[in-house]
Amino acid sequence: MAHQELATLADEYFHARLAAEPFLATMFGVAGYDSAVPDRSRAADQRLIATLSGLERRLTGISPEGLTGPDLVTRAMLATGIRDHRESLEHGLREVSVSGGVMGVLSEVLASVPAVSLRDQAAADAYLARLAALEGFFDRQLTRHREAAADGRTPTALGVRQAVDQLDDYLSRDDDPLLRPAPPGDGQVGRGRVAHVLTERVHPALRRFRESLAEELLPTGRDDDHVGVCHVPGGREGYLTAVRAHTTTGLSPDEIHQIGLATLAELRTEFADLGGRVLGERDVPTVLHRLREDRALRFDSAGQIVEVVTTALRRAEEALPDWFRTYPTAPCVVREMHPSEAKGGVLGYYLPPSGNGSRPGTHVINTYRPEIRPRYEYQALAFHESVPGHHTQLAVAQTLTGLPDFRRFGFVTAHSEGWALYAERLANEMGLYSDEVSRLGMVSFDAWRACRLVVDTGMHHLGWSRPRAIEFMRDNTALSEANIANEVDRYIAEPGQALAYLIGRIRIRELRSAAQATLRSRFDIREFHHQVLGHGALPLDTLEEVVAGWVRDNGSP
Repeated sequence: MAHQELATLADEYFHARLAAEPFLATMFGVAGYDSAVPDRSRAADQRLIATLSGLERRLTGISPEGLTGPDLVTRAMLATGIRDHRESLEHGLREVSVSGGVMGVLSEVLASVPAVSLRDQAAADAYLARLAALEGFFDRQLTRHREAAADGRTPTALGVRQAVDQLDDYLSRDDDPLLRPAPPGDGQVGRGRVAHVLTERVHPALRRFRESLAEELLPTGRDDDHVGVCHVPGGREGYLTAVRAHTTTGLSPDEIHQIGLATLAELRTEFADLGGRVLGERDVPTVLHRLREDRALRFDSAGQIVEVVTTALRRAEEALPDWFRTYPTAPCVVREMHPSEAKGGVLGYYLPPSGNGSRPGTHVINTYRPEIRPRYEYQALAFHESVPGHHTQLAVAQTLTGLPDFRRFGFVTAHSEGWALYAERLANEMGLYSDEVSRLGMVSFDAWRACRLVVDTGMHHLGWSRPRAIEFMRDNTALSEANIANEVDRYIAEPGQALAYLIGRIRIRELRSAAQATLRSRFDIREFHHQVLGHGALPLDTLEEVVAGWVRDNGSP
């Protein structure tokens, strides 16, 4: 039986998080938050810091000595999660981030708000209430940026320009994605109610937001030589906290930087070998150039992208039983990204299934300008975002009804993104890549994630310029010029987040290798994967303890 006070603390923490970030609740399909919007004012952050501090004090009163099994894991996760959440709010780096990419507030709204399922009038009323509340959400966001700027904590000029461009594009379109889930009943009347709120409340707030960004924040924005938060008051300390929170390790920025460089050096051999077989070229710069510039390796239409991704997903689903336990998971579908989000957006992302079963897991893919998008990237992307990556991971977590909700619906970046990157290489072991060209894409994606360790720490810790970060990624990956720029701008917008992928994958691979070496013939890949996925998202040190316990239990008699 679960420790009652611990269970109460876990529930309070879960709902405190979702009350502060109700868009996150919608993304995970948790009921009860679909009428609310976040309050990201400084005052709201201080109230949440006080709440988290109170939870921390109560948690210290629960000794780990009297706990066993899942309760020990829950306590460790609460200690890490609450501390990292509180420290992130205390440093407030989000207030210096303005972006027109996936980390921007408009992208967040467009990805999360239409994700609701309007099954009845109550759901429709909640949706309309949330749309009306977006007016205050954007106004408070603007106030926060103004307060930060008054303290000398300014965003990048580039991020502001991109946000303005994104807002202009959104406001000029007739196909507003916020109109999509029109309330039930008389369809046109329902759509009219949504359109009225958008026209009278949301769009005017976005225009105010846009004008203030352009007129107030852009003139004082940091230039491309000073994009890192090390150039912002309090930024260096905030970055150290972000590194620890996203990687769940004690690795320093300098250590992470060196891990990235060492990984890139190892990958050059693989680039040369595959390049020789596929392109008849072993010179790595030539291989990268060919992959980036060869028009024959690009898509001709959005439909081709959808077909490649969907086929890869179905192929992976068929192969799952040999590598994983059977879980009662929700299905996964593929959907194209809306143009307002896609123009400066990432290659794709994943939306988890709703907790009540009303929405499947969704791999959202960027099909904007297919002629610039390389064919070899999208199979690795599919395996990362859907199966056996994020969908397998998050859909499995939702089936773990015996765990506290904060573990079932949680997202620990190093574990979650580390698993998805592990899945790209696992897909190769599973025989899922259709050809050697797509395997080159897999290697290029590895180089991309290794570059993240170098350029994220380079910009935010060492003070690199944006052009230097772009040049480094161009020299070490086959990503297109457009994707490189989008990626670097993403790292600028959310310092430290991009470090989690490779750091998490390295730890998972290390745990697997150690388990195989100890268990030998008793090692079962399906059971190892269950240990990684069957406890929800875990900090890496907690994951290590879980796997070590499984190895001890299954070792020699």
